[in-house]
Parts: sequence; C-alpha cells; structure tokens
Amino acid sequence: MRQVFHQSLEDVQARLVEISELVTIAVEKATRAFGTSDVSLAEEVIEEDAIIDLKAVALDELAIEILARQQPVARDLRIVVSALRISASLERMGDIAEHIAQLTRMRFPERAIPKGLKSTFTRMGEIDIEVARQLTELLRTEDLTLVESLRAHEERLDDLHLSVFEKVLGDNWRGHAAATVDATLASRYLERFSDHAVSVAKKVAYLATGDWTTDTDAITIPSAG
Repeated sequence: MRQVFHQSLEDVQARLVEISELVTIAVEKATRAFGTSDVSLAEEVIEEDAIIDLKAVALDELAIEILARQQPVARDLRIVVSALRISASLERMGDIAEHIAQLTRMRFPERAIPKGLKSTFTRMGEIDIEVARQLTELLRTEDLTLVESLRAHEERLDDLHLSVFEKVLGDNWRGHAAATVDATLASRYLERFSDHAVSVAKKVAYLATGDWTTDTDAITIPSAG
C-alpha cells in the first residue's frame, strides 16, 4: 500500500508538470498570435484551453482521492494540499493565455497591439514565455534557485505594465477608446500571468523547505553540500 501511495504522489507531480507544459505552449501561441494578429493560432489557444481545464480537474480528483483513502500526514500532506492550490494557479494561467488569444480574435483583422506599444508587448510576451518554462522546470526538479529568477521576471513585468499605463495616460497618447482598453487589458493579463507563476513558486519552496513565506526574498535556498 505504501508503494502505491508513493506512486500516486509521483503521479501528482507528473501531472502538474504536464499541465505546466501545456500552459507554456498556450502562452507561446497566445503571445505570438497577439503580436502577429494570427487569428488561426488564437483559435487554437482558445480551443486547447479546455484540455488544460480537464487535466486540472482530473488532478484535483486524484488529490482528493489520495486525501480520502490514504490520509497523508507531514510532507505527504503538504504535497497533496499544495498540488490542489498549484493546479488552480496553473489553470488560471491557461485562462490568461486564452484571454490574450480572445483579444486577438476580437480585433481581427486589425492588430490588437496599439501603435507605439509593440516593442513593450513583445518584451512582456517573451518574459512570460520564459516564466512558464522556468516554472515547468521548477515543478519538475524543485530547483529553488529558479524561484529568485521567477521573482526577477515578475519585477520586470511589473515595470513594463506600469510603462503601458504611463503611455496610455500620457498627453501624447492618440489611441482611440478600444485601443486604450486593449492595451490595459493585455498588459494586465501579461503581468498577472507572472504573478500566478510566483505564487506557484512559493508553494514549491514551501514543499521543499517546510517553511511558508509570502516574500520570495526571505526564502532560504538549501546549500548543495
């Protein structure tokens, strides 16, 4: 029974990694579609979000079954409870990628990116893709050195998000109302994506260390020795 239990825990981790990989694909496609007005690619993201949702539900059901049947304690309990919370964050990250794709579809055949903000949104998309890749690696390996990198990416996105607001609220902004709405929504989605990633990173750090902190700066990385 103990062997079956540990196999179930390994299955939980494997499923989290799988969902994170799908989220990475989703944000890669969504940001590319947003930058190029590729409505076909945007449609793919929208349709494939259902797969992420289904896998998240299946993972939650597995976690609940483990809680009910195995009644885990200590670290094992932390793994299962954290998996439920991480699953919710990953599912939300998939939803954010879908929202970006929906903006692309809504504005087609026009470009969803307002004039003057292309380079900013391109950079935000690149950072989010890297965030998703690093998060997948973190879930796979529990390499806590990635936590600090994710936090640094989040700070860069916060700065870029602020720059978008400064642009659309500036005296030189000539965008129409729809462009202003698109810019603020897209910026918020891209910034929020990394917020969820850092939230997951904190939970992984909690699993690895047993200590909970709301500040990634306070996370102590165990020495390799």
